[in-house]
Amino acid sequence: METLVNFAVFEGLDGSGTSTQLALLKQKFEGSAVPGLNFSATFEPTDGVIGKLIRSVLRKELVFRPDTLARLFAADRNEHLYAPGGIVERCQRGELVVCDRYTLSSLVYQGIECGLELPRGLNSAFPVPELLLFFDIDTETAQKRMAGRPSLEIFEHIEFQEKVRNQYHVLLDEYRKAGVRVELIDAAKNTEKVAQDVWSAIAKMPIINSRI
Repeated sequence: METLVNFAVFEGLDGSGTSTQLALLKQKFEGSAVPGLNFSATFEPTDGVIGKLIRSVLRKELVFRPDTLARLFAADRNEHLYAPGGIVERCQRGELVVCDRYTLSSLVYQGIECGLELPRGLNSAFPVPELLLFFDIDTETAQKRMAGRPSLEIFEHIEFQEKVRNQYHVLLDEYRKAGVRVELIDAAKNTEKVAQDVWSAIAKMPIINSRI
């Protein structure tokens, strides 16, 4: 697998806090945490046309076959990576890009839904990140965090999330073997402590470490 330098990814169960931590990291960079470094925070599904369609399925507004959803995620990711101004272009011009969810989410979620063969094939040509932060949390705590949400998406129930957690731990070893630096983050800690752990991991990336 090709590694895309200057690219980091947040992964974890629903309710693990990846979106919250990405927003806090963005605030840190907006406060000139690393002078002279351009930072981009992004996420998947994206807010593009395909990503919005995916979100309609996740919110149960549309019903698609699991294999169709797997293909939509891959199509959204392809545009996210390679469209003008996409992740690859930004990383190659020396920006740090951090994405909330990426290929591992597809292998986990769509792998559970329709088997690993299809999402593996759809995502095999995409580069792996330089750094992957896995926000580890037990399913009960994650569910409690999501209890206040107005509604839950199709995958946000505890039986499915237990499968998700198990699948993540199985597949993380594949990323380590592919040369990805994998950092486990204890996502059950309070938000401030998690943010400190995230920064400690991100700060080791050469693009940052060379500037601080």
